[in-house]
Amino acid sequence: MATLPELSLIETRVLGVLVEKQHTVPDTYPLTLLALTAGCNQKTSRDPVLNATEPEVQAAIDHLKTLTLVVESSGGRAMRYAHNVGRVLAVPAQAVALLAVLMLRGPQTIGELRINCDRLHRFADTSAVEAFLHELAARQSGALVALLSRQPGEREARWAHLLSGTPAVAASVRDEVGETGRDTPAPAGITALEARITHLADEVEALKATVAKLAAALGESAP
Repeated sequence: MATLPELSLIETRVLGVLVEKQHTVPDTYPLTLLALTAGCNQKTSRDPVLNATEPEVQAAIDHLKTLTLVVESSGGRAMRYAHNVGRVLAVPAQAVALLAVLMLRGPQTIGELRINCDRLHRFADTSAVEAFLHELAARQSGALVALLSRQPGEREARWAHLLSGTPAVAASVRDEVGETGRDTPAPAGITALEARITHLADEVEALKATVAKLAAALGESAP
């Protein structure tokens, strides 16, 4: 595999969204530009939250197509896009899931990765997650992830993807003042609520796709 150029934040976000939606809303996958832009700007399960425009997302798609990381297909009245991450990077589905979550949510601990990957791939335990991360870090063709140095206030070190180059590690202001930093785990209720909101949003998208298909079959416009 040829060495990939460093990808921009929006390019990795596009790839992460395509991998995520392939699993969570298969009825709407491959995605249209509109759906992909909405996924990139999603407020839940994203770090950082973006406000990308359709032209910016289209430019990212066009570059990823030149690297064969994204493939285009015609479907209905709009072009649709799918990822080709596993084949281009020559990694298994489990590794694709981990990379996608790192691209969507930024650096995370092994425990966080196991929880956040659940809808893309259900790992048996944290040892399985760690094993795949070490494989990605030790690839002869080039590491795809790296274990970051543990920062002040963090209980565990975090892993990051390397598709955008080596990440700059700097403690946030909240980390510097103690346990209120980003590393402090959110209460279980909040984490569960966020997961539920994301799940409901995916279900709504799937229902929209079903309604659109039924409307098309009846020769009517979808509401």
